Amino acid sequence: MSAGEGRETPIPAALNAVLLVCAMAACASSLWLASHAERFGVKVLAAGVFSFVNNTVFSLLHEATHGVLHPRRRVNDALGRVAAAFFPTSFTMQRAFHLNHHRHNRTHLEQFDYFRPGDNRFLKRAQWYAILSGIYWLFVPVGAVAFALVPGLLHRLRGTGTRYGEQTGADAYLGRLESVPGAAIRAEVVLAACIQAGLAVALELSLVGWCLCYAAFAINWSALQYADHAWSPLHVRDGAWDLRVAAPVRWVFLNYHYHRAHHRHPHVPWLYLGRYVDPDVTRPSFLRIWLSMWRGPRPLPATPEER
Repeated sequence: MSAGEGRETPIPAALNAVLLVCAMAACASSLWLASHAERFGVKVLAAGVFSFVNNTVFSLLHEATHGVLHPRRRVNDALGRVAAAFFPTSFTMQRAFHLNHHRHNRTHLEQFDYFRPGDNRFLKRAQWYAILSGIYWLFVPVGAVAFALVPGLLHRLRGTGTRYGEQTGADAYLGRLESVPGAAIRAEVVLAACIQAGLAVALELSLVGWCLCYAAFAINWSALQYADHAWSPLHVRDGAWDLRVAAPVRWVFLNYHYHRAHHRHPHVPWLYLGRYVDPDVTRPSFLRIWLSMWRGPRPLPATPEER
């Protein structure tokens, strides 16, 4: 199938709306339990549940960035903004970064799994293990707040013309923010802050409970964010895996593990991605890729020119 096929695939708008409401309710319940349970083991269990159901919210946010959460653009973006608040981040910023990822996937700007000639190996490893450990998640909400409060700060962090800016992708990604409406990002950051504050007040959340839940989510979310690309072909559309994982986990993540199918057909809603998984292409297990990542980045292999 060509990359353009699937554009007429119907968007499951009603199902998406129901899933978003249910997932957010499950997130709120998990936050409450993690804050109010007397036994620490129950708190940890609640945080574990949160780490999965908030990935459902994130998967729906991902749908919104591609405009396939709802067929009406205004509704799609409104739901995306609410979903982004549970990350928490700005929907406009997330969309800019994610669509940039599709443009640069597996190019020299996104080869975090390989040591390229001239790379700073300490910086490469630091970035790599920040992804694996969940620290990577922290940069998203902190970055959104930083841009909202001090827009010029991120411009200075781009590292334009430096090895740092190219190796980390900071120049390419932060540069995208110069073409997006800053007022929209600031409004969405305020919305996310209000929703988070509203949850904290209404559910009487404790700092420990909130931190446990979001630490678990950060680790769970970060684990998949590069496992679906690590060691894959250096190709913009084919540089991803359709990972094998237990079906219930894949359902909770709304087929996010079918990532090669998504990169080849980004306009196909999550519900139908299974139809676009190529049975003739290798499908490694998520666990195997994830475990191999802990050994760190590898030397860049001799490969054809990136495409």
